[in-house]
Amino acid sequence: MTTTSEELDTTMAAGDAPIGVVVVTGAAGGIGAAVVERLLADGHRVLAVDLVEPDDPPGGDVEWVIADLTDPDGRAAVVAATEDVYLVGLVNVAGITRDARLVNMDDDAVAAVLAVNAQAPLDLSLALADRIADGGGIVNISSRSHLGNFGQVNYSASKGAIVGTTIAMSRSLAPRVRVNAIAPGLIATAMTDAMPDEVLARITAKVPLGRAGEPSEVAAEVAHLLSADASYTTGQVVYVCGGRSR
Repeated sequence: MTTTSEELDTTMAAGDAPIGVVVVTGAAGGIGAAVVERLLADGHRVLAVDLVEPDDPPGGDVEWVIADLTDPDGRAAVVAATEDVYLVGLVNVAGITRDARLVNMDDDAVAAVLAVNAQAPLDLSLALADRIADGGGIVNISSRSHLGNFGQVNYSASKGAIVGTTIAMSRSLAPRVRVNAIAPGLIATAMTDAMPDEVLARITAKVPLGRAGEPSEVAAEVAHLLSADASYTTGQVVYVCGGRSR
């Protein structure tokens, strides 16, 4: 991947957002893969990061970095891959769940979820912030669950941490780089596919729009927040949730 500032017209009027390389973590998962596809369609080059490369990777100008972002060596590999490129964005998608009733939740389940969902995106954002071009952005994938879900104390805590990180970092990096978060609600992914039908129906019934969202709908909001159309938006949490934001 060799996108450099010399290859691109980087003379931007106020409010413009640059086109270049975007790092996407969790790129092999449902939402991550949709984000990669959308950013490629919008003309970006993508540095896709995950523990594994998908069996059917998307076509286009995408480079894969296989890395564990909870490991300093994994983060270092991502940072090294961004050398000598025109970096315009970072999308922190990677996340895990280890759900359990509070009385059954052990320390390992808490530590693992916080490490992947909260600490890793913070560490990677700090490592890459100075490399992101003026007018670029960071988008963190939080969750509606940051408001609190039964059986997800660890997950809710991790996604709440992402909200706080987003707001604090947006103030630290302004006005050069914008930082926002997206809080998806019920999204049709492998996780929802694994739910018993009656459980999925019960959750879906609580969504005002009456259905699960699609990964592409989350990806569209990511693209918007990285674009010039969101040039005056930073430090915000955008709910892509079918109306169930509380």
